[in-house]
Amino acid sequence: MQASPHVRNLKNNYTLMKRTEFLNTLGIGLAAACTGCLASCGKGGEATPGGGAVIPPPVPPAGVNFTLDLNTELKTVGESKTNSGVIVVRLAASNVPASFTAVQVACTHEGTSIAFNTNQGNFVCPNHGSVFNSTGAVTTGPATTNLKKYNIAVSGTTLTVTG
Repeated sequence: MQASPHVRNLKNNYTLMKRTEFLNTLGIGLAAACTGCLASCGKGGEATPGGGAVIPPPVPPAGVNFTLDLNTELKTVGESKTNSGVIVVRLAASNVPASFTAVQVACTHEGTSIAFNTNQGNFVCPNHGSVFNSTGAVTTGPATTNLKKYNIAVSGTTLTVTG
C-alpha cells in the first residue's frame, strides 16, 4: 500500500525541517569556531580596516654595551653570538670592525629571533621568511623595517658592541 500524498508531504517536510535545523546549527557552530580561531590568531594592536591586527615592530635594545673575546668567541667566519638582544656575526677572517656585523636579533615584522645564513651571507627570520642583508636592511618581506645596526670597535682581540 502506498502512502497518501498528504503523508508523503508531511514526511518530506519533516526531513526538510531536520536538514534545515542541521544546517542552521552547523552554520552557527562553524561561525563560533571561526570567530574563536581568528581571535586567537591575532597578537593585539590596532585593528585594520581589513580586520587584521597591526603589530608594532619590536623596540630594538638601547644602551647596548658589551665585549667579546675574539680568542674564544666568533673564531670562524659565519659564527654568531647573541647578547643583550643583539646578534653579532663574523663576516671575514681579520680582526677589524668591517669583519663583523651586529644587529638587533628580533625580526622587525613580529619579533621572532633571526639567524644568520652563512651560505647566503644574510639574516633570515624563520617565522615568515623575512630576509635582511648583513647590515640589517630588508631584502625580502613581509618585514618592512630594517634591523637596527650596532657599532663595532675592535682593540686587539676584544670586540666591543655599542648602541
